[in-house]
Amino acid sequence: RNMVEEERYCVEILNQVSAVQAALNSFSKELLASHIHSCVVEDIQAGKMEAVDELCETIKKLMK
Repeated sequence: RNMVEEERYCVEILNQVSAVQAALNSFSKELLASHIHSCVVEDIQAGKMEAVDELCETIKKLMK
């Protein structure tokens, strides 16, 4: 927002947006892996197989 308000060059803003998106994607991948290794594994071990369906839906949403 600050860059727009400062009337920075559009390409600079687009580059910044791209960098932020890449960082968020990287974070999402790490968070998903952590979720699978902890929450999903625990749920499956406890017999809560609906965790697999929830994981599949989450992956579908992330891949839009």
